[in-house]
Amino acid sequence: MAPTHHTIDYVEFAAPDLDRAKAFYGEAFGWAFNDYGPDYAGIRAPEGDGEVGGLNPHATAGSGMPLVILYSDDLDATVEAVRSAGGQITQEPYEFPGGRRFHFTDPGGNELAAWSTS
Repeated sequence: MAPTHHTIDYVEFAAPDLDRAKAFYGEAFGWAFNDYGPDYAGIRAPEGDGEVGGLNPHATAGSGMPLVILYSDDLDATVEAVRSAGGQITQEPYEFPGGRRFHFTDPGGNELAAWSTS
């Protein structure tokens, strides 16, 4: 897939503990990775061709903007998957015009959110 001009092409997360970050995202969301040694892991694109992001163990984690928001077909199941994988729910699911969403931090301290239309 060719990159598109002026669109978000790649998202990189701080991952102070690279193995823990890979385990969390793999367990919570089923993500797969391309390993580039102990210093980086690429997040494989859902269709398996290319990458959509990466995990950087040299970056500093923390919450703040911009906020990465994931889509979920089943928000309640996603909440439980995040908890089970070791994530911390920072804002329980709430309704907004168009659906529901919640916020969480990964084990490295990055803040993300997930939303659903129902």
